[in-house]
Amino acid sequence: MVDHDVALREVTKRFGDLAAVDGVSLDIERGQFLTLLGPSGCGKTTTLRMIGGFEFPDTGEIYLRGEPMGRRPPYRRDTSMVFQNYALFPHMDIAANIGYGLRERKVAKAEIARRVEGMLALVELPGLGGRRPKQLSGGQQQRVALARSLVIEPTVLLLDEPLGALDLKLRRQMQLELKRIQREVGITFIYVTHDQEEALTMSDRIAVMNRGRVEQYGSAEAIFERPATRFVADFMGASNILDAEVVDADAGSARIRVAGAALTVSEAGLRPGDRVALMVRPEKLRLTAATGPDGTMADGATGWDATVAARVYKGATMAYQLGLPGGHALVADVANAPGGARFEPDQPVRVALRPNDAVVIRG
Repeated sequence: MVDHDVALREVTKRFGDLAAVDGVSLDIERGQFLTLLGPSGCGKTTTLRMIGGFEFPDTGEIYLRGEPMGRRPPYRRDTSMVFQNYALFPHMDIAANIGYGLRERKVAKAEIARRVEGMLALVELPGLGGRRPKQLSGGQQQRVALARSLVIEPTVLLLDEPLGALDLKLRRQMQLELKRIQREVGITFIYVTHDQEEALTMSDRIAVMNRGRVEQYGSAEAIFERPATRFVADFMGASNILDAEVVDADAGSARIRVAGAALTVSEAGLRPGDRVALMVRPEKLRLTAATGPDGTMADGATGWDATVAARVYKGATMAYQLGLPGGHALVADVANAPGGARFEPDQPVRVALRPNDAVVIRG
């Protein structure tokens, strides 16, 4: 029995000399919320369009429920797509918009009415079936577009940056609504975005794409906490990434030299002389003046001597820009706790981190 709804096998798509998608393979499990994440031009939308049949691979194959799609057009695939601009029919009321796909499939009128009402309830728009699209807000129109795609009961729902036109507050609300709806209907969602927060909020799995390839595929937590490559670490939000060299290593940890300091990290499989990168999230760093005689704190943390270059108030946190020896720089986010220490520009500080808070990147 096939346990995934969508499978891509070495899929490539070229536009002239440009490889928009370059040898992508993915298994998307049944009922999963997968996000294709990456910068503009990375190949995520082209991948989505090929799954839906709006583009065809030059090489490789796409499978839906184990069946090869070949050059099968969209209307012969058990998928539905929600577009960024919603594409609602302005001359139809909301009920007619939602029921359009069912009428095209010659579904009985009574059944159409029943399913449309069910969809209006699902997207929390009961009683609005008689309105026209222009009478609804952007968020309501987005819900109508979603209902129209879901009412035909596809195996897979494809979503091409559908929240891009909404303001920040509404976009965050709709992220939670989309996840709620996906859980209720229980079908596979494949979502395209360049917004890291959006991907982390909604996704069961994330495929981070870069230059037509999948750089990393995994859970939201794994992508954020343990990026596999320097690109993923940099793309997934604020982070400190420093070049480093392994000085000594054993089975489960290593000492690495980075920005003038020798730090202990929890990482297996390293060898002396290896060139790596060290990633530390700003919120993992602590600023303090208290050090032991060897520069190690009581909980095993190690770090750098640094100088505060600037600070930025961010409400719940204070962001400190720090200068390290050799011209290196770090950013540390420190909670604004009552009575907590404040550090001034040009003040010397100790930057501390625990071994488990640093991520070694080899790619």
